[in-house]
Amino acid sequence: MAVQSAEEYFAAHPSWESELRELREMLLTTDVEETIKWGAPVYTVNGKNVVSIAAFKNHIGIWFYNGALLKENTALLENAQEGKTKALRQIKFERGQEIPVQELRKYVLEAIQNQKEGREVKPTKPKKVKIPEDILAAFKEDPALEVSFDNLSPGKKREYCEHIDQAKREATKKSRLKKIIPMIMAGQGLHDKYKNC
Repeated sequence: MAVQSAEEYFAAHPSWESELRELREMLLTTDVEETIKWGAPVYTVNGKNVVSIAAFKNHIGIWFYNGALLKENTALLENAQEGKTKALRQIKFERGQEIPVQELRKYVLEAIQNQKEGREVKPTKPKKVKIPEDILAAFKEDPALEVSFDNLSPGKKREYCEHIDQAKREATKKSRLKKIIPMIMAGQGLHDKYKNC
């Protein structure tokens, strides 16, 4: 059953309930609205995501959706996924670690002010994928392959192109191409088989 409220979320994470409640109480003293997105409490300003909290097995975290824009309060922030996320920043707390609620409140207030001023990290358009010659040649032999490729997401297209480009030897390129053609035709990504493990 999907979580419908912060209370349900806390009940689903009893080992972190007191810490989550502490963060929530601090957040609700600010100018945010509480909602549930992606199964966890998210705090918004004018319908825009500002902060969220979440519990995991070994830590809890507070996320700042445009945390990269924080100037005054940055000491505790970490990039959520180095090299991948441009805007999202997080602060993690492990079991037994004290949560500096008053210090965190400063981070939240700055994030709220940024949102009210319309400051956001705009997503960048992904670079156009350069399709390797080997794949283009395969399109000429089988037009249905090109249609299937065109229907893939930009990320899946990029994975396949890089997979072929990274092969040094021509024989390796041909071998890789032979393996990926059925996957492309099935609409799968190169790494899909690992995603649900």
